[in-house]
Amino acid sequence: MYQPFTLFLALRYGRARHGQGFTRFIQRVSLVGIVLGVAALIIVGSVMNGFENELKQRILSVVPQLEIRHEQGKGIENWQQLAAQLPEVTGQQAVVAEVSSAGVLQSAGKLQAVSVQGIFPEQAHSEVQLAPLQEHLRAGQIDLRAGDFHVVLGASLAQQLDVWPGQQLRLIAAGGGIYTPLGLLPAQRLVTVRAVVQLQSEADQHLVVMHGSDLARILRMAPQQVSGLRYYFNDPFQALPAVAPLQAAVAEPLVVESWRQQFGHLFDAVRMEKHMINLMLSLIVAVAAFNIVSSLMMVVQDKRADVAILQTMGLSAARVRRVVVLQGLATGVLGSCLGLALGLLISFFVNPIMTTLGIDLSFAGPQGLPVLIEPLQVAVIVLVALALTFLATLFPAWQASRMLPAHALRYE
Repeated sequence: MYQPFTLFLALRYGRARHGQGFTRFIQRVSLVGIVLGVAALIIVGSVMNGFENELKQRILSVVPQLEIRHEQGKGIENWQQLAAQLPEVTGQQAVVAEVSSAGVLQSAGKLQAVSVQGIFPEQAHSEVQLAPLQEHLRAGQIDLRAGDFHVVLGASLAQQLDVWPGQQLRLIAAGGGIYTPLGLLPAQRLVTVRAVVQLQSEADQHLVVMHGSDLARILRMAPQQVSGLRYYFNDPFQALPAVAPLQAAVAEPLVVESWRQQFGHLFDAVRMEKHMINLMLSLIVAVAAFNIVSSLMMVVQDKRADVAILQTMGLSAARVRRVVVLQGLATGVLGSCLGLALGLLISFFVNPIMTTLGIDLSFAGPQGLPVLIEPLQVAVIVLVALALTFLATLFPAWQASRMLPAHALRYE
């Protein structure tokens, strides 16, 4: 099969069995380094993507992704009219009314600060609020009806209070208190635990969900009054760019807040950790790529007589450079392809592999390590590996093109 002369020569030198054994060893070390570096970046990146996606689904599916509320914490009246006037933003899935308050749950001898969310299961689009609770239900039944004063607790919160479905707790709300001659009397009510959900996230420690009408009665809110409007998005990260247009559409004293105010630090920490791990693993690829400099310089010295003879036969300096670059890129392309195949294979079967090796994955939940392979990220990893390999070939190629045939053949 016909192939360009420079490509033929590059592959021929790369497959040569004779010559310096140490040169071949360095070439193989470079190849293995690129394979392992690319594979490690794909595997670790996919697992970190999976953890970030799990956090997004477990936390941001049950906490307010974006909400419109009164600046001073007062209730909002005529919320149906307000919802109808608001513009639709990108990625918007649903807009629902909510009643919320900070508070304290009291069990037998134990107190715990909580965040109480009141939802309305009978209103339109309420399934976006109920679906995450049903999905992560651990005990009991999600059955919230007005007047029953039933609550759904996060698993960590239920464990701290040592309660189970069917038991009663005292809910003391931060709002709705009344002043008496003896001082401020806080709003409080006995509530019954109806279900326990396990989100395996920070939200488990303070999550309390109940019917919005029951919470409104505890807070002594006026009829048809709610704490705010809550937005749900196809992707919770779409809530961040939606803050500006919604804030421009509402008048004071209403304010628009996203999940970033409460959980931004957590996702920033995950993103920073992912970037640092990727940076450290990228150094493996960089070291392997620049090992190619050493191997190509040795090849140039080993084949200097051959190159000199070819130059006397008309091989130009540009084609000499091309031969060296192609030889280095052959190692980079082969290593990147093998690393890509190995990384994807291990990513798909990482949980069975870990189980076979006897590694305990109970910390990650019953599903094991979450894996999310992003094609764009994989493509960037492979392209960066090839780019580093190309950069590593430039100096040896330049050195080879400066070789003078007379000097190279002087002692031949």
